[in-house]
Amino acid sequence: MAKRITVDPITRIEGHLRIDVEVGDDGIISKAWSSGQMWRGIEKILVGRDPREAWSYTQRFCGVCTTVHAITSVRAVENALGMDIPVNAQLIRNIIQTAHAVQDHIVHFYHLSAVDWVDVVSALSADPVATSKLAESLSDWSLNGVHEMRAVQERLKTFVGSGQLGPFASGYWGHPAMKLPPEVNLLGVAHYLQALDVQNLANKIVAILGGKTPHIQNVAVGGVSNSIGHDAPSVLNIERLMLIKNFIDKLDHFVKSAYLTDVPAIGAFYLDWAGYGGGVNNYLSVPDCPTDVKGEKFDLPGGYIENADLATFKPITNFNDKYFRDGVAESSKHAWYEGSESLHPYKGTTEPQYTDFQDDGKYSWIKAPTFYGKRAEVGPLADVLTGVASGHAGYKKYLDNVMGTLKAVSKNPDIPLAAVHSTIGRHAARTVRCSVMMDTLKDQWQKLVDNIGTGDLDTFNAPVFPKGEIEGVGFHAAPRGALSHWVVIDNGKIKNYQAVVPSTWNAGPRDENDVPGPYEASLIGNPVADPEKPLEVLRTIHSFDPCIACAIHMVDTKHKEIVKVKAL
Repeated sequence: MAKRITVDPITRIEGHLRIDVEVGDDGIISKAWSSGQMWRGIEKILVGRDPREAWSYTQRFCGVCTTVHAITSVRAVENALGMDIPVNAQLIRNIIQTAHAVQDHIVHFYHLSAVDWVDVVSALSADPVATSKLAESLSDWSLNGVHEMRAVQERLKTFVGSGQLGPFASGYWGHPAMKLPPEVNLLGVAHYLQALDVQNLANKIVAILGGKTPHIQNVAVGGVSNSIGHDAPSVLNIERLMLIKNFIDKLDHFVKSAYLTDVPAIGAFYLDWAGYGGGVNNYLSVPDCPTDVKGEKFDLPGGYIENADLATFKPITNFNDKYFRDGVAESSKHAWYEGSESLHPYKGTTEPQYTDFQDDGKYSWIKAPTFYGKRAEVGPLADVLTGVASGHAGYKKYLDNVMGTLKAVSKNPDIPLAAVHSTIGRHAARTVRCSVMMDTLKDQWQKLVDNIGTGDLDTFNAPVFPKGEIEGVGFHAAPRGALSHWVVIDNGKIKNYQAVVPSTWNAGPRDENDVPGPYEASLIGNPVADPEKPLEVLRTIHSFDPCIACAIHMVDTKHKEIVKVKAL
């Protein structure tokens, strides 16, 4: 008889996501439900407001994915206005978003999902000398020495001896699905702790250019508010640019020498997980890092791949691409909103209709997006596959690098590329994307320095709003995948606003045709060794890097006033 398992919340970064599965007597998941547990209402808050303010509100979708919504929001309004954006503004935005992506990817693997695979307590029995030797055989990361490994092990002993495991307190240590040798576990813990310091370097880059982080302050419809100069301390000058370059170089060393080797080295012990978690094999990605004023030239490619067949790749080429604009729709059949039909975002509505959790009815605050009527996975795996299909040299190089390490450590030379359509494949794809983001970050910095060197100091063009109704879409290849904001402006005020975010694409419930979304489909066929400790469910869902705050927000069905905010 099937056993029902509910994991709520399932994310380590923030709550709001509930996953239900049915597990048969054979220990295999046969059915799954992905449920967002809070309502997003910012779209309704934006109606009637000045479009130039939207970016500030949409940044508050989340405390993690902040810069991505700010940049995507101004792109949507700029698209509606048909604006040209100064090259310096494009490059400054690109540096912010690529630095944010690097930080996000590092944090996701080491701090949000590595403990699904690394048994922290097992590291206590590791030999630090053997761990250091293993680490140094894999890469030239500067903190792989015996001294560092011994110091980490001593810190762990202090945690355990005090009875307080700190950030490691809630792991499934000793679970039968944990397979790493003690030395690999110690290596994972060491890099976990080192990554805490490294990721902050990316935050500093965002803060220098954005004014603060999270919730940057420098973007505006028409460009950025950064003034470029040579001597004044309050502007973006060579001193600040060189400080950013210093942070970039340190980040690059960690990403290429630790992250890029850790994932395949750990994955080599979990090759069985290359057979789980595939799910929806349609992939959607959008181009990013525009380098011209009109958003027609991009350093990062995007497009759509159907049924895991790279030969079906169809590119998305610019901010006005009709193929992308016409293909997106969202269904509320199984979401707690009025109506059930599939609507294009320009026509989308967000009127709440809560019904309680209904297995065959409405069961989530997240809608179900489709691309030309089909479910699609977004995120690093989609980005890597579309990058390879488009001929992007960086994606191909780092994918070959990861596959090479995986084959060498596992001593299995016959691992096919198709193995990436899996739980462990998403982690591999994310480290590939992070490496590409590092190269792109370096390149955008150099392009900005070179462009300033030509004497171009422009960063802003003032927007002019026409009478009547206009529509615009902005998109961005965010860390968790394709993000798009859709705005309808009438006489200079927002008439409708919809955000179709990565975790909406991946975490959405069944659509209008009852087809499961990527989270739900990826769980079918997964094993569960211990229903009381459903580690395997966490592994697959965490491989998507779920961040549900920007997919959903808050509602109180009893209408109790929690806080009152006065808008100026």
